[in-house]
Amino acid sequence: MHGLDKDNENNHYDMIVIGSGPSGQKAAIQAAKLRKRVAIVEQSKEVGGVCSNTGTIPSKSFREAVLYLSGFRERSIYGSSYRVKSNITINDLTYRIGSIVRHENDVIEHQLSRNRVEIIRGKASFIDQNQILIENRDGVSTRTADNFVIAVGTKPNHPPGFDIDGDRILDSDDILTVSRLPRNLCIVGGGIIGIEYASMFAVLGIKVTLVEAKKQLLNFVDREIVESLKYHLRNLGITIRLGEEVLEVTRREDGQVVTALKSGKQIVSDTVLVSAGRQGATDSLNLETVNIEVSKFGKLDVNENFQTSVDNIYAVGDVIGFPALASTGKRQGRLATSHAFGVSSDFKEIPLPWGIYTIPEIALVGETEDSLTEKQVPYETGIARYKEIARGHLIGDELGMLKIIFHRETLQLLGVHIIGEGATEIIHLGQAVLHLEGGLEYLTEGVFNYPTLTECYKVAALDGLNKIRA
Repeated sequence: MHGLDKDNENNHYDMIVIGSGPSGQKAAIQAAKLRKRVAIVEQSKEVGGVCSNTGTIPSKSFREAVLYLSGFRERSIYGSSYRVKSNITINDLTYRIGSIVRHENDVIEHQLSRNRVEIIRGKASFIDQNQILIENRDGVSTRTADNFVIAVGTKPNHPPGFDIDGDRILDSDDILTVSRLPRNLCIVGGGIIGIEYASMFAVLGIKVTLVEAKKQLLNFVDREIVESLKYHLRNLGITIRLGEEVLEVTRREDGQVVTALKSGKQIVSDTVLVSAGRQGATDSLNLETVNIEVSKFGKLDVNENFQTSVDNIYAVGDVIGFPALASTGKRQGRLATSHAFGVSSDFKEIPLPWGIYTIPEIALVGETEDSLTEKQVPYETGIARYKEIARGHLIGDELGMLKIIFHRETLQLLGVHIIGEGATEIIHLGQAVLHLEGGLEYLTEGVFNYPTLTECYKVAALDGLNKIRA
């Protein structure tokens, strides 16, 4: 094993980024664009972090395979029994994941290389606020830097009482590595990840039970949209148990898994997916050495400039918690680097769009009816249903809906909420109108391509105006 490197110019950087997920990539590239010497330390074999390798990209690839092979999008046209492939296997569904992940990682490696960002393989831990230790198969070395960015992301939370074995009792990182599709599946946790996988497996005809301790699903989503989602999920055959606390999950001798609820109920299934949130992957960073406190779930507190309690050590991405999105993490990475090197940013905050990749998908931006009621803002709503839109018929989605919320007096747009095919794409028009403080005049007078789902904005705006006139 090599000894520790002596401090020298070759081992010193303007910035070292720990982690190569979306936020780490953009932090490093931003530094490179400013002509700084920058390196990324990545302990995994592949770059891209959870987003590219076990989370966002693989799960969305899986979703697309489910939708295609099951024929789900065409069932309203060709009948509920329509399928592209009759006997779908897990290999059929994961076949495309490998090629897509490889492509994404190749793109990331190329971008980093093109921008002269050095990639150092190994596990990093802090020695002091300007020096880290790097361990890899070649031994141990040190690197120093003026600034650090912690972008290590998160890992699945394993609560006590859940004997997660990677075979029948799985976490969200395991679910796409199963060797066979279960006949029935119990999902513990009704957050975004749990609901997304519940809908995917249900579309395949697998009996799914979803257990959530809270009495409501997705409490940040408009209630009307959530009620519509619950209707869709039940229509897929999903049993939803809200307000139910899980005591333990155990495996029987016959291989079946028993999920015991506090209410006394038991759910017996082939497989259980434990989706109990995620915690920061900060265990091995030795942060106590530099007096950076870590929360109960491994998350790091930062200020408005993404600095931790140590000025030259920044943290971005999922490791700092809400909203924990790849899109926001990228922006955080750029902003942290800009601040570290004294580049001013007069960036005006733009409303954050959310995308939830259930089947059907959900997207939202801006205020909800509940938030406006609490603020005592006078509002009205307008609704367009996909069945009223030609494009809805063409793509076989006649159950989708777009809902706008606007100020009753000024007609300014306040929020947009969508459920249905293409929701995560068409939400961005609503985001733009919100940011530019536009209102119904643009939506009613604008000309939209025909036939498109974007027409829903005009129909919803006209519906809202008619309510006021009435």
